[in-house]
Amino acid sequence: MKIVKTIDELKLARSELKGTIGFVPTMGALHNGHLSLMQNAVAQNDHAIVSVFVNPTQFLVGEDLSTYPKRTQADIKICELAGVSILFMPTPEVMYSSMEPTILAPSAKAYILEGLARPGHFDGVLRVVLKLFNLTKPTRAYFGKKDAQQLYLIQNMVKSLFLDLEIVPCEIVREDDDLALSSRNVYLNAKERKEALLLCESLKVATHDIIAGERNIAAIKAEMLHTLEPLHVEYVEILNRDFDTIETIEIGNSIILVCAKVGTTRLIDNLWI
Repeated sequence: MKIVKTIDELKLARSELKGTIGFVPTMGALHNGHLSLMQNAVAQNDHAIVSVFVNPTQFLVGEDLSTYPKRTQADIKICELAGVSILFMPTPEVMYSSMEPTILAPSAKAYILEGLARPGHFDGVLRVVLKLFNLTKPTRAYFGKKDAQQLYLIQNMVKSLFLDLEIVPCEIVREDDDLALSSRNVYLNAKERKEALLLCESLKVATHDIIAGERNIAAIKAEMLHTLEPLHVEYVEILNRDFDTIETIEIGNSIILVCAKVGTTRLIDNLWI
């Protein structure tokens, strides 16, 4: 595996790879969720490229940019074991200049849910992802379904800008107790770790309701909110997979999304129906 840190190093290493390329962009602090993306990229392509870059443009003032977990040596080892060909680890100075054009996520879909709480967040996400696509020139890029809104907006960008690559959605990876894996889980103390299970528990309640024949969105949301007590809930929403509002559950075309603060840590989870 080659570890590269500059644009020139990346371009040279990329030029030496022949065949299909799978790409996995990350912010590091890698866990089994990231590993599953890498394994898919390695299995489905001739080579895999991973980036580790804590992107400053997607953090708002007061968020955890300066304290975001970093485990550089562990990240390198995980990528090696996964069979990654190139690991790209740039600095902000490498990725950004003083004369930056901006990219704006479509407001109708980027300023709801995560974008409502974090205005401008998805502008920064799309900006860095587009740069990384241009640098790595992947055949396929792999993103987790846990960040469902991000996944949708990246798919929309690829389609709208006629980018020549395939976005591959990958299933949510969970711990043994069903907590969705997240780099931010390390912020949780023992008590909060137990409380965090209420997010996946609320999705189990919704699943049970739907299996029992419930299709009324208000009723399902009410059950979920009851389950999430006493957490500070930012949103519980049920939308179609284009992130439009719907009147009733559409089997095969719905997403249930939940966000809550556990202590000071903001966690998200979702269920694709």
